[in-house]
Amino acid sequence: MFDGIDQLGLFIVAGLLLNLTPGPDVLYIVRHGMRAGQRAGMVAALGIGAGVFVHVVAAAVGLGALIAASATTFTVLKWLGAAYLVYMGLGMLISRGAGPGSLAELGRERPAVAGVMPLRQVFTQGFWTNALNPKVALFFLAFVPQFIAHGAAHKTWTFLLLGLIFSINALPVNLAWGLGAAWLATRLQRLSGSLAWLDRLAGALFLYFGIRLATAEQIASST
Repeated sequence: MFDGIDQLGLFIVAGLLLNLTPGPDVLYIVRHGMRAGQRAGMVAALGIGAGVFVHVVAAAVGLGALIAASATTFTVLKWLGAAYLVYMGLGMLISRGAGPGSLAELGRERPAVAGVMPLRQVFTQGFWTNALNPKVALFFLAFVPQFIAHGAAHKTWTFLLLGLIFSINALPVNLAWGLGAAWLATRLQRLSGSLAWLDRLAGALFLYFGIRLATAEQIASST
């Protein structure tokens, strides 16, 4: 099953380290974990993970190569992704939040409380946050082939297998981000009474990531 893979152990370790690096995906998971508790953080992680599969499949069938080779394709996807991140950032900045003391309620997973996003929407936004980022596609195109053996009989299937391994390894890391954020929120809420500032901080960071993506050159890079 792993005959076409070169240095599987190194691939797994590198993938774990990369997923520990903060970026738009981690920020999205942490924000929902802190704002709405463990369940929302876990669903956000699953949404991000689903978006990763889009890039894995796209790179495996050659769409990633098209993005890398075509400046027009990359630019269009780059601006779509940047616009989405900026849109989310502005929404967080102008959001009124759920009011003082609401984090205690949100942490108990009460969907009727004002300010709680439906879990389906949490998943969908997480999916698009990752799927609309062309730098993720370029990352897979640059990173994964390094671990495909030169003599692999079926390189496309080996690529897909490595992408699946990467995604499976990323899931517990992302879930840990969500669960850890929810745990931290309960502690901070006791100190501050409200975490309305979290939306402002997350909004500013999403704007930053959106602007950074909009100004990114056409190079392979991780998030």
